[in-house]
Amino acid sequence: MRGLIRRREFITLLGVGAACPFAASAQQPAMPVIGFLSSATAQQWAPLISSFLEGLREADIVVGRNVKVEYRWAEGRYDRLPALAAGLVQRQVSVIAALTTPAAVAAKAATETIPIVFSTISDPVQIGLVASLRRPGGNITGATYLNVEVGPKLLELLREVVPTATSIAALVNPTNPNAEILSHSLQVAARTLGLELHVLKASTEADLNIAFETLIQLRVGGLVIPSDVFLITHDEQLAALELVHKVPTISQTRAFSVAGGLMSYAGSALYAYRQVGAYTARILKGEKPADLPVQPTTKVELIFNLKTANALGLIVPLSLIGRADEVIE
Repeated sequence: MRGLIRRREFITLLGVGAACPFAASAQQPAMPVIGFLSSATAQQWAPLISSFLEGLREADIVVGRNVKVEYRWAEGRYDRLPALAAGLVQRQVSVIAALTTPAAVAAKAATETIPIVFSTISDPVQIGLVASLRRPGGNITGATYLNVEVGPKLLELLREVVPTATSIAALVNPTNPNAEILSHSLQVAARTLGLELHVLKASTEADLNIAFETLIQLRVGGLVIPSDVFLITHDEQLAALELVHKVPTISQTRAFSVAGGLMSYAGSALYAYRQVGAYTARILKGEKPADLPVQPTTKVELIFNLKTANALGLIVPLSLIGRADEVIE
């Protein structure tokens, strides 16, 4: 009888022991998921993704080890963002990293509960993302590199290269939430400089060709391209059109100058995306967005393509080249 009891006890213990690994596994907390929402494309945003992931790693948050990331790309189609944001909400991600202004606007409209960390080129208070920079409130915070605020500087820099110009054009994507703010700030700056500013609009590839044809008809002395994801994804086409039509152009993305554009001037997106990663990590560790002040990026970069300047027949002031952070020859 004693042997039977012992045998039964052994079988019972064996069953419990076999079940324990499964029970322990079932009790393990699910790995948190970051929803990465952007109006851009994965290929073009690769360097910025690296900066975002670097911000996570600095806080010991490593993709695949203690967090997952689900990417949603609108590929320049801003109208896709609301559905993509809604999908992340339905997925019940732990936090949404909304990279680009249109993505941030879409994420804010999609949820009031899931934490959101954004990057934006404009004043997030002015466009209604947060109540204030120091106390953002609600479920949202982030970083801004204020390209809208430095936008007027584009006109000043272009004026240094083409000092005889009396009229300049600006190319704006009308579907961008910042379009009206960008246009207004550039108009004010143009009047201050005594320039006539023509605002042209483009939201499709066909619009780009039409815009440059219009530039020739207007006989403008140069073109300003404010920051916009759709326009950024067509940097190579815009740089080629600049050379074909011989219209000195300044943009707000380094990729434009690398692609053959004359010059670029913008806040550091790499720094802003690293900050978004750092804030995302802090939220995953328990901090609240409302307690994290919006971080402004004060670093700006001036890139100049001297080869393009020569192709356009421009005599560039040595003082301007000396101020450049990078000169492409």
